[in-house]
Amino acid sequence: MSGQHEHSHAVVTKTNIKKLTFALIMTASFLVVEVVAGIMTQSLALLSDAAHMFTDAAALAIALVAIKVAQRPADNKRTFGYQRFEILAALFNASMLFMVAMYILYEAYQRINNPPEIQSIGMLVVATLGLMINLISMKMLYSNSKESLNIKGAYLEVLSDALGSVGVIIGAITIYFTQWYWVDTVIAVLIGFWVLPRTWILLKQSINILLEGVPDEIDIEKLRLDILALTGVESIHQLKIWAISSKNIHLTVHLYAPQVDRTDLHRAAFDMLSHQYAITEMTLQIEDRDCIEEYEQRHQAQKI
Repeated sequence: MSGQHEHSHAVVTKTNIKKLTFALIMTASFLVVEVVAGIMTQSLALLSDAAHMFTDAAALAIALVAIKVAQRPADNKRTFGYQRFEILAALFNASMLFMVAMYILYEAYQRINNPPEIQSIGMLVVATLGLMINLISMKMLYSNSKESLNIKGAYLEVLSDALGSVGVIIGAITIYFTQWYWVDTVIAVLIGFWVLPRTWILLKQSINILLEGVPDEIDIEKLRLDILALTGVESIHQLKIWAISSKNIHLTVHLYAPQVDRTDLHRAAFDMLSHQYAITEMTLQIEDRDCIEEYEQRHQAQKI
């Protein structure tokens, strides 16, 4: 069972590396094209989109590095290994995306009274190419974005830039026919307000893991009741649940079960927690009354 899990994880990681590498090459290549086009057409919108594309490339590169670092084995200094580097990368990407969204809103505010003149044809062509590249990258990253906060951060970066490209396309078409330059500003504000809530969710998830909080997908009260429902368990204490990375959840708990076979209880608890809650690592301490009393006495002494 354990060997199968490790093999599956290795396959997913190799797939992530291939997808991220391909998306990074496409994004970085188009970034150069967009910067040159922005300068040639004197389009501030394209240059702003290029700045956003730069954050995409940075996010993809960071996500790629994070996966490679996380694969390093545990050692005497880091007994959990480097898996949490993935969460640091997700936090950095979310912070960067948050700042980009704030910049979009600030830039939109600056343009309200003085919208820049834009060469709409060149803007339309380049934005359309950018959207195609973003859509390809999104399709590649989507499936794995549900398995890793790191990949999710990179996916959100590409998604927000795709929205930016859509906004630029709509703005370019509208400006071409109406000369309403303020449309670009309105679209920028809508994109900014769309990106911010999703970025905030990613920030909260990353910070919760770094603070060793209970993962969002775990209902701790239900889990507590499920453990108490196991045959022979009369009470539990010292229940702690935390995550090292997106899919590496740990649990420790002390079970008071004086009238049950410890091996059978351990097996039943392990099967329930691993299958119902996808907990990958757990420490189950099955105690008799003496252990409970000793714990309570030590706990009371600490209070005093």
